[in-house]
Amino acid sequence: MDPNAALRKEVDRLLSGKGAHADFDAAVTGLAPKLRGFRPEGAAHSAWEILEHIRIAQRDMLEFSRDPKHESPSWPEGYWPKSPEPPSATAWDHSIAACKRDLEEMRKLIANPQSDLFTPLAHGEGQTLLREALQMADHNAYHLGELVQLRRLLGAWK
Repeated sequence: MDPNAALRKEVDRLLSGKGAHADFDAAVTGLAPKLRGFRPEGAAHSAWEILEHIRIAQRDMLEFSRDPKHESPSWPEGYWPKSPEPPSATAWDHSIAACKRDLEEMRKLIANPQSDLFTPLAHGEGQTLLREALQMADHNAYHLGELVQLRRLLGAWK
């Protein structure tokens, strides 16, 4: 197998979350609406805050990877929602759909043999498409683990 094709396949596997930990769907599915905005004692964030943080950061990494004119949100306030509670009954589902859509877009970028994984992005400071994809996979895994732990604290994890 072509080494670049093998690398693309492994990065896709990392992005998909398939592996030794809970994937995105497992981490976000089945959480009761009343628990989505609740911060248990000792928790830094609610499930809503974690989900939205994943969405915002993932979108930033995707857009940075494909749009030289993209401007990242200000750190840290631009990467977190303003409230621990979802703003509406449908916000949770909309955020999940956006996360899935943006993740799929990154997976398509990585899978495309025309996408250069190794050349630094002209508008960056040495970042490559490969680095952005690996950062996305790592960031998602970290926060999905955080979400699973939060759900355990809430008594809402199988």
